[in-house]
Amino acid sequence: MRIVVDHIEVQRLVAEDQALVVEVMPRETYDDEHIAGAVSIPIKALNAESTAHLDRAKPIIVYCWDTQ
Repeated sequence: MRIVVDHIEVQRLVAEDQALVVEVMPRETYDDEHIAGAVSIPIKALNAESTAHLDRAKPIIVYCWDTQ
């Protein structure tokens, strides 16, 4: 199920360890700058195998920042 949350709710969920943040930007971009505690899974690698280790009992917040 997909829902949209604002940045305040994201900060609360992450601070309370109630959600997982997955950044889908290229690995090089993630290495340069990323959200503390976020997991890197580049969008081109996003599939059932690359996400199998994620805790699905928690909400998963997917994030990508693109300047283009």
